[in-house]
Amino acid sequence: MRFAIPFAMLLSLALGADTYTGPRPPKPDIPYLVHASNLVPTEAAQAREEQQKKDETTYVIDGASSSARTPLSEPIFLIETDKVSPDHLELFGLEVKNGHREITISQKRRKESPRQYRTLVTRVAERLYRIEASEMLEPGQYSLSPSDSNQAFCFEVY
Repeated sequence: MRFAIPFAMLLSLALGADTYTGPRPPKPDIPYLVHASNLVPTEAAQAREEQQKKDETTYVIDGASSSARTPLSEPIFLIETDKVSPDHLELFGLEVKNGHREITISQKRRKESPRQYRTLVTRVAERLYRIEASEMLEPGQYSLSPSDSNQAFCFEVY
């Protein structure tokens, strides 16, 4: 009897883990900005690689700004996964140059490499994850990108 109550509590927690009742993304593998009960899809793009110098690679995304915008300095995203692993999404700031967005990665000069912002990934239901920026973002252009591809999910903080 002594073990029945704690066991029942653990069982109810385990069974209740997938009872998320909030909005769900209409398409898998695209992060959506959470604005109260509304979901705004991030701009899905493919970054072009351009070799600048021997030890630097620049990734370029067309357009000077993203169509996905948020006023939140610590944005929250929802993603329903099929192929994209939410643990491999990295958050970077993008520079606007000559009518496009870009980020340059240096292999040798670590101090000059772009800053990666910390995120917190939480499973909220089966295949549904919440991604939160763990630090405040300044107004500007940003990308959530899988670490193993040139895919970019862009958004703007204004």
